[in-house]
Amino acid sequence: MLTNRLRMSGYLVAAAMLSGSLIASPAFAQKAFHIEQRWPIGGEGGWDYLSVDSASHRLYLAHETKVDVVDTNTGKVVGEVTGLKRCHGVVLSPDGKTGFVSDGGANAVVMFDPQTFAKTGQIATGTNPDGLLVEPATKTVWAFNGGSNNATVIDIAGRKVIGTLALPGRPEFPAADGSGILFVNLEDKHAIARVDAKTMKVTANWPLTACESPSGLALDTTGGRLFSVCDGKKMAVTDAHTGKSLGTATVGEGPDAAAYDAKNKLAFSSNGEGTLTVVDAGKPGYPVMQTLKTEKGARTMAYDEATGKAYLVTAKYGKLAAGAKRPPVLPDTFMVLVVGRE
Repeated sequence: MLTNRLRMSGYLVAAAMLSGSLIASPAFAQKAFHIEQRWPIGGEGGWDYLSVDSASHRLYLAHETKVDVVDTNTGKVVGEVTGLKRCHGVVLSPDGKTGFVSDGGANAVVMFDPQTFAKTGQIATGTNPDGLLVEPATKTVWAFNGGSNNATVIDIAGRKVIGTLALPGRPEFPAADGSGILFVNLEDKHAIARVDAKTMKVTANWPLTACESPSGLALDTTGGRLFSVCDGKKMAVTDAHTGKSLGTATVGEGPDAAAYDAKNKLAFSSNGEGTLTVVDAGKPGYPVMQTLKTEKGARTMAYDEATGKAYLVTAKYGKLAAGAKRPPVLPDTFMVLVVGRE
């Protein structure tokens, strides 16, 4: 689902040459990230995860009661998956012929045709399915249910549930290594669970050091590292084999998504305060290489490894009402921020 990319190091003179898009950045040899475009999407309501399909040049946005499908070549909306209640995540089958949406409001995973965007089926899950991923080794889709602390396992070919796995906490975002091992942040336990997809069993439950309420999760498959973004402006780095803490990076306030660029050994955190943190995962201590100013609320992201671009979504907000937790989203202000290198 979420893809990632980049690398940097430094001379202070480079920082002086950058525009106001950098909030406090050391210098680096390679070019900095900046916002290339803002694509207006419109519509109403909130949003959650987004995912990019490099092969078809499409970006899928979970947007309240529908999924907006955007052409990444033009920035235009080319379709919608409608009739949802409160969607969270979108993934495609390995052959690209079936799309899956976690619909938390319906306690279901909804299937759709990526060519016509028509709904093709619905499968009941646990309560409030949120994080969603495809596990290629077992050819399954996993829906992580935040309301019932379990995961629903769906056979892609048979389009049916083949198992339900109890989890030792409330699942947030998952990641897969491609060979049958899954990881998922446990938000209420401040931990990561490791899961064997073939046996459908939890094989480890690792507490996270200095990490409260982990949300976004990214995996460095080659290096065997997990990157969890947490409350308190932290990114916890964990050994994916042993569960040992490898370090902690400082990110922006309100992080919700993480990504990793294997080529350049960079980790990303998209932060609700309106920043994108770029961490040099190739150096000891995990230093921050760049803090890019984005837009308030741009807390979720997808990274396209094929193009080296990150996509974030947000909208404009109205005034916070008395007693409300969040300000209202203004209609027709929903947008995509396209981040690339200068």
